[in-house]
Amino acid sequence: MASNAAAPFWRSAGMTYIAYSNLCTNLVRNCLKEPYKSEALSREKVHYTISKWADGKPQKPTTRSDFPEE
Repeated sequence: MASNAAAPFWRSAGMTYIAYSNLCTNLVRNCLKEPYKSEALSREKVHYTISKWADGKPQKPTTRSDFPEE
């Protein structure tokens, strides 16, 4: 049987591993000095495309970003 004592602390705090990983990554990036900090922050941006399907064919893809346009 599994016990809660063996659970990782991020799970005990009600976080997912992805949320915990993102939190740690942001902390490390904020501790960096320039020019390393700006380089790390530029790699943080994520862009992806979404294609909606209609009648079994993909429509024109749209590009999305998790950061507002600058």
